Amino acid sequence: MPVEIVIPSLGESIREIRLGQWLKQDGDWVNQDDSLVEIESDKVTQELPSPNSGVLKITEQSGADLPIGATIGSIDTEATAPAAGSESAEANTPAPSEPAATAPASDPPKAPPATRVEIATESAAATSPVRATTMARKIAEDRGVPLSGIHGSGPQGRIMKADVLSAPDTGGTADTNETTPAPLAESRGIRRQRLSKLRMRIAERLVSAQHNAAMLTTFNEADMSAVMAMRSLHKEEFNDQYGVKLGFMSFFARACVSALHHVPAINAYLDGDELEFHDYVDLAVAVGTDRGLVVPVVRDADRKSFAEIESDISALAGKARSGQLTVDEMTGGTFTISNGGVYGSMMSTPILNPPQSGILGLHKIQKRPVEDPDNPGQIVLRPMMYLALSYDHRVVDGSEAVGFLVHVRQCIEDPERLLLGL
Repeated sequence: MPVEIVIPSLGESIREIRLGQWLKQDGDWVNQDDSLVEIESDKVTQELPSPNSGVLKITEQSGADLPIGATIGSIDTEATAPAAGSESAEANTPAPSEPAATAPASDPPKAPPATRVEIATESAAATSPVRATTMARKIAEDRGVPLSGIHGSGPQGRIMKADVLSAPDTGGTADTNETTPAPLAESRGIRRQRLSKLRMRIAERLVSAQHNAAMLTTFNEADMSAVMAMRSLHKEEFNDQYGVKLGFMSFFARACVSALHHVPAINAYLDGDELEFHDYVDLAVAVGTDRGLVVPVVRDADRKSFAEIESDISALAGKARSGQLTVDEMTGGTFTISNGGVYGSMMSTPILNPPQSGILGLHKIQKRPVEDPDNPGQIVLRPMMYLALSYDHRVVDGSEAVGFLVHVRQCIEDPERLLLGL
């Protein structure tokens, strides 16, 4: 009896998905846990594994918007499995031009004709001996990364999208025989591209934040000299001891945790006519990906060390860029940090991440002339960063927002405050 392939529940808030690219073709033999198709929600994109071994029957095509629980195909578990040694047996069969006498008398009898499933399987193996998903092959081709040098983390050693993304980029020069794409024609053509579920969700939340909150942004700037000096002095030892790089984000994370303890309203939600305060800090960190901006959450950031924060941010960012974040890893943040400086942004007004009441925007570090605090009246060049705090004015007063930014700046300009809990 065929086993139905059903869209599973991806989280309480997800009601609908978009069917992505099928990684197997209709009529293919698939093994249990082989990746069948990509399913895209407004939060995550993941690969759906096969529930059983058998022949695949596809009933829903890529691009279809379907509810959770919808049936998209089936697996015929009663179909005949491909012969385990059919390929090697055929490889050892003498060619028709060879004399029959040259074949050893003890050769096994010739294998029976291959079924349609066997032919498809052997054909795919012959043309592409490396096991990889279709998406992984496409990304490898675009990046010029040879699949033969990648270790697959999927079922039966299959190379997944994340494996290719984590491989060294060779600059797209792996195949010199590929035809160079022709330049775009000088025309006034129009292209239309369907929005992904994630992009639609991002648009919905950004518009909602601006319509449903009294959003205001206040600015300050921080001298990064002390943090840069401390990082330069200890980064090698830090990496050797903890196995993770010492970046700027852990300093700002700890500074925000300290400031949130002083201004708890910024770490609160507005729920109707009540404020929901949080005695913990689940810090959301915005990460840009090729599919859009995602905001994974560092849980209990207020209880973690610099190394733990750096490790969590690095792991979450890697999962975000490879499309492996789970719904739980992207929900429940109480405050957000967004670093536009990595893209060269000098100044911006970040938009709130509902239902949060505050978001801190970081920007590019650039040397600017400022007054030397140790020598009043003297102008010096210092590495400066603009800080922008957007907040819900219904929850946070202007004086509290300014106090929060001043506290963050003090922690960055005097990192010893973080060690002393000041």
